[in-house]
Amino acid sequence: MLTQMYIFVVQAFAICYETSMDQSVNDSGWRGSQDGWLEAAYDSLLESGVDSVKILPLAKKLNLSRTSFYWFFKDREELLSALVSRWRDKNTGGIVKQSEAYAESLAEAMLNVFDCWLDQTLFDSKFEFAVRSWALQSEEIQAEVHNADRTRMEAIATMLRRFGLPANSADVRARTTYLVQIGYISMQSNESIAVRMKRIPEYIAIYTGEIPARRELDRFYARHGYKPD
Repeated sequence: MLTQMYIFVVQAFAICYETSMDQSVNDSGWRGSQDGWLEAAYDSLLESGVDSVKILPLAKKLNLSRTSFYWFFKDREELLSALVSRWRDKNTGGIVKQSEAYAESLAEAMLNVFDCWLDQTLFDSKFEFAVRSWALQSEEIQAEVHNADRTRMEAIATMLRRFGLPANSADVRARTTYLVQIGYISMQSNESIAVRMKRIPEYIAIYTGEIPARRELDRFYARHGYKPD
């Protein structure tokens, strides 16, 4: 009898230990990561809009439990806030960074800004479209977009003033530069890279009043892997 009880206790302990170990593995290896949840939210926002960014569908997409979400975010609102921060840091940050980049001339400075429209690591156009669509449903997000617009246009205007343009001219040219690009995004314009590259020298001339030098265009084209005919 004592032998049977001993065997039972040992077996029970082994089961409890294995369960504890499994739980430890699940907690540390199967709840995903904050970046993983945020990336899944980003993908859903771009694919189907903000209404699709919900905890349970994201958990299914990641093949994780719903409760694992709460290791990284307090609630859905905190996840949405993280998405907005990611958009702000990427897209507004990219324009500000490029407007402050070194340039030999105003035309080259504007080409630096144009890097944003062609390099997704600097400015994510699909993310921009998704957030602007979201703003149509949310006054809070609309305010974020308006703040971003002001910051971006002021960054471009500051760049133009740095090269000697009067304040009013810099403001108008900055607005024209920026709002045309937002129009491209809103219209989901789908120009080929060759067509767009051929138009860029004229865009630069219109926006800055300067014709870009050949060497400036060559540097710009090289950054984007384009070889003109």
